[in-house]
Order: sequence, then C-alpha cells, then structure tokens
Amino acid sequence: MPLKAFSTLPEFAAILADLPSADADAAEAATARNGVLTKPPGALGRLEELAIWYAGWRGAAAPVLEKPQVIVFAGNHGVTAQGVSAFPAEVTAQMVMNFELGGAAINQLCKTFGAEMSVLSLDLDEPTQDFTAEPAMDEAGVIAALLAGWEAVDPQADLLVVGEMGIGNTTSAAAIASALFGGNGAGWVGRGTGIDDEGLARKADVVDRAVALHAGQGPLDTLRCLGGRELAAMAGAIARARVERIPVILDGFICTAAASVLEKECEGALDHCVAGHVSAEQAHARLLAHLGKEPLLSLGLRLGEGSGAALAIGVLKGAVACHSGMATFAEAGVSEG
Repeated sequence: MPLKAFSTLPEFAAILADLPSADADAAEAATARNGVLTKPPGALGRLEELAIWYAGWRGAAAPVLEKPQVIVFAGNHGVTAQGVSAFPAEVTAQMVMNFELGGAAINQLCKTFGAEMSVLSLDLDEPTQDFTAEPAMDEAGVIAALLAGWEAVDPQADLLVVGEMGIGNTTSAAAIASALFGGNGAGWVGRGTGIDDEGLARKADVVDRAVALHAGQGPLDTLRCLGGRELAAMAGAIARARVERIPVILDGFICTAAASVLEKECEGALDHCVAGHVSAEQAHARLLAHLGKEPLLSLGLRLGEGSGAALAIGVLKGAVACHSGMATFAEAGVSEG
C-alpha cells in the first residue's frame, strides 16, 4: 500500500469504513490448538484469549511475537496559554532529547521487552492553536499529523505500541473524550503533570468552553478542532496498523482518547487493539469502559510515553509463547482429563 494513502479527511474516513478483519480461520485453528495444550481448560485465564486474538490478526494458528514496534510522538499545544499544565511547553522538546539519548522510562521498557523504539517530533516550534478560541488544526494540519503516524509504522512489525509526549495533551484528550462521549469537563480532566485544585478547575472550564465552541463536529473533525499533532499521529498509526493487520496495545488516557476517534468514526475500528493498562488519570477507566476494553494491567501509572502499553508487551509475549510453544497432550504423552 502506498504510504500517502489519503489527502483529505473524507479519504481517511473511507479507509476506516473498509478496514480488514481478523483471519477467522486462523482464530478457529488457534482456539482448537488451545483446547489440546497441556493444561486444564481455561487455566491460563486471559492469556488464552489474548493468544487467540493475536493469532487471528497475524493469520497463524501458532504465531510468534518477535518484532514489536514502539513509536513516541511529540507535539505542543496552544491551549497551554490557558494555564492548564504545571510544566512549561519547552519540557516537550527536553523530553524528546531524553528519549533520543535513551534516558526515559520508555527506553528501558523497550530494551526489556525487545521493542524497536523511535521518536517523532511534530513541529514543536509551532504549537497547535488555542482551541478555546479556534480549531487546534486546519484540515491540512491534521492530515499531515495523521500521515506522520501512518508512515511511521513498520509494515514488518508484528505488534505496535504508540506513546506521546506533549505538555497540555491531557487537556486535549479530556476535551476529545467529552465531545465524543458527553459529560462535562470536570468528569474528564485529571491532574496530568500535577496541577493543583485551582488549576484543575481551570482545566475543566477550558474543556467545557472548547467543547461548546466546537460542538456538532464529527469524530475526525473533533480530532482536528480539539486534538494535537501527536494525538492525530497516534490515530494515524493505529489505523495503519489495522490495514497491515498488526495488533496494537493501547497506552493510557491520551492514547485511548486518540484511538476513540477511530472507533466513533467507524464501529469496530479498534478490534485489533487491546488496552495495556488503566492509568491513574481519573477518567481513563471511564474511557476504556466506553470502548469495552478491559485493561491488562492496573499499576497506578500516569507517565505516558507509551510506558504502560510497553510493559504489557511482556504479558502478550507470555501469552503467545505459551500458546505456540506448549506441547499438546498428544505430543507430550499426557492423558487428557
């Protein structure tokens, strides 16, 4: 498939309306294999369903997971002018440097679980517009960000995790969640990088004002009006992964908000995704519930960067290894119960 697969939002929507499905035959064969492995039925709990889900998307009854890819997208937000973050916008670029030098948590997790990691900065010197006054991006801007994510995916990867860095992006994620699923800002905002009570109230007001200003938009235009470049890039990457039948582990609140745009645009667009964890950001569990995604981990994480999803790579690797590597009863000469 050519890298530049769309140039307008309607063209991107058309791709979402025609996404491939999992391989039903492979999933059926994986289910049959799971039934004769040397263990009591259901003894591996969710690992069993994870392995079968993965097998369906990879088109193999006994798949392997050898080439996970992690991409961290970075963007800056004009809405930080409203005082919604405890950190200044220049921290985004400073953290990108830390990623590139291998000093962040996500670097360590990628090394631990054998993931290839890349970092993509998106016009950090030009923040998006303050979406309390005007749309965050015009159509050309959001398309450029979607394409950046789309093109960053390695078609040879067998698993994708997308993470983010961007001061102000929990406000963007809360605004998107409010616009897509209803409810006021107070129900969707959290403390992000550590704002105080006054900052939290200000953040909720910002979300309410922004959602009211841009009311009536479809999901993709909601991303354009209330999103950030890194959120759009995550959405583009997740969509590309679906086209390539690459399974995805979703990260925290910001990643899940970006992914929600795809699901609201086209029901089932996230069938190739599992939730890696539920974060300490207070609305993440609520957002996952809207999507019907049960998280694999609950460890109180609220770092972003793709860190929770990267940690869950280990869980999925374990599920696939057990499914594909275990002996069957016949192979092991063990009597079935």
